[in-house]
Formats: sequence, structure tokens, C-alpha cells
Amino acid sequence: MDIIFYHPSFNTEKWIAGLQQRLPQARIRKWTAGDTAHADYALVRQPPVEMLQGRALKGVFALGAGVDDILNQLREHPHMLAEGVPLFRLEDTGMGRQMQEYAVWHVLGWFRRFNEYQQQKNEAVWQPLRNHSRDDFTIGILGAGVLGSSVAESLRFWGFPVRCWSRSPKDLPGVTSFHGEAQLDDFLAGSKVLINLLPNTPQTVGILNRKLLGKLKPQAYLINLARGAHLVEDDLLAAIEAGEIKAAALDVFVQEPLALQHPFWAHPAIAITPHNAAVTLPEEAMDYIADAIRLRETGAMPSGLVDVVRGY
Repeated sequence: MDIIFYHPSFNTEKWIAGLQQRLPQARIRKWTAGDTAHADYALVRQPPVEMLQGRALKGVFALGAGVDDILNQLREHPHMLAEGVPLFRLEDTGMGRQMQEYAVWHVLGWFRRFNEYQQQKNEAVWQPLRNHSRDDFTIGILGAGVLGSSVAESLRFWGFPVRCWSRSPKDLPGVTSFHGEAQLDDFLAGSKVLINLLPNTPQTVGILNRKLLGKLKPQAYLINLARGAHLVEDDLLAAIEAGEIKAAALDVFVQEPLALQHPFWAHPAIAITPHNAAVTLPEEAMDYIADAIRLRETGAMPSGLVDVVRGY
């Protein structure tokens, strides 16, 4: 079989060598402009349209959990993928644990008020603060896919009430499930911490706006682990100013890298990381891709299949 590989920043030689070890029968090559030779599979991130257009592929594997880069191109170039070519994304491959670590770190810090003690330390203030009640510190997770359910599980371990909201009903052990537009307000009204893990689709762009943030419990907290496009940044600043949001942890932004003059940098209530809350782990990702290709070769359909109409 023939496999083409393209990623704008990954170590291509390392990836090809690792995949070759796992798929010794395959011919794997780095795709370059003008390469129209035969290919059975494509492994991609932000692929040029010409890489995929016109190819009767058995599968395209996005080298990340998100596929919005490919779907955005498909909206502009609907024939980039031939009809019937399946698109797969990395559902976990080590990203779930990283998301857990990020969420648990911030939730525990806010719950124990460690961020406020750090601010007091900077001001040389010695003042014990009243503890939060765990029963009132409900975690609400927007998005109940593989990563959302993983984060929910990790926070349940610490004894927090956990709820999730998704487009369709979900059944996660120990997690209160809400779904659909009709249940969104009830989901928000009971949430003290809101964690966003929604897919990036036209329907979810700007969903973290002033109206939504104002429906959370008073002095709520926000973690955005999905995409910068979900958050209306000025609305977050306004919600903090109004006392509706007490603190936020942001890993993704509308513009990346974040502009040097952006007000988020200097804001004491906003924690920032450079879109690395969960990164693709090469060994785990290559294991999944190799197993998935072997399944496709038998005619089976591996996990991670994307519904290009829904966007995830």
C-alpha cells in the first residue's frame, strides 16, 4: 500500500520511520507539491487542496483531535475529498490524560483558592480565605465526546459533582447528562466551573459569549480547551468586570500566537497557555493509525470516523 504524509511542523522523517516500523509492508513518503502518484492513505495536518483532490483514497487521517482545518477547506473546495473517502481523527492517543491534567490542575487550584493566595503573596497579605463547598462546586463540561468524558471521569475522582452537555443524550457513569438546546440553560444554571471541549463547527463559533457566561452560577470559572473561535474574547473581559466570571484558564485563542498587546496577557484573572494543553503524542498516534489502517485493509471501519456534515 502507498501512504502519503504531510504536516507543516512535525518531524516528518521521525514519523515516517515510526510508521514504517509498524507497517513494514507499506510504502510511505512525504508529500510535496506536484506529487500525483498513487496513494491509498493520506496522513495530514492543514493539507494543501491539491494533495487530496482527485484521489480515490481508502482513508484520510487527521494528525490531531480537531479536523476543522480540513473541514474549513472542504467548505471552500467541496471536491477536495472524493465522495465516500472516510476522514478519521485522533480520538485520544494520549490527549485525554493531558486534558485531565490541565482541567484537574485548574479546578483544584480554584477550589482551594490557590490562585487567590498567590495574588495575596504578591501583595504580602496573610489572610486565610473561606473554603468553597465541594457540593456547590459543580463542574459543567460542554462536549461529551472521548476527551470530554475523559475529563469528566478525572474530576469525578476528586468528588466534584460533574455534569455534561452535548448535542445528543450521553450516558456517562456518575455524570448528569444534558442535551440539546432545550436543556442548555438548565445545564449552565447549575455549573460553577465551565469546561469547553466542543468541536469547532459553524454552530459552535462564538458559543462562549456574554449571554451564555451570564447563565452560570455567580462568580463562575471558565476553561477553554477546544478552539479560540468558541470564545468571544471581549465578552469574557466584560463578564469578569461584571463579576459573573471570577477566573479563566485559556489554552486557545482567536489569533495564535496571542498578540503582544492583547489585554489577556496582563489580566490577573486569566491564565494562559500556548495551545499545548494536549499535544499529539507520536508513539500513541502512530499506534492508532497503524491499527486503523490494518482494519481498513480488512474492510472494517476503525474508530475516529468524522461525520463531515456535523463537523466531528
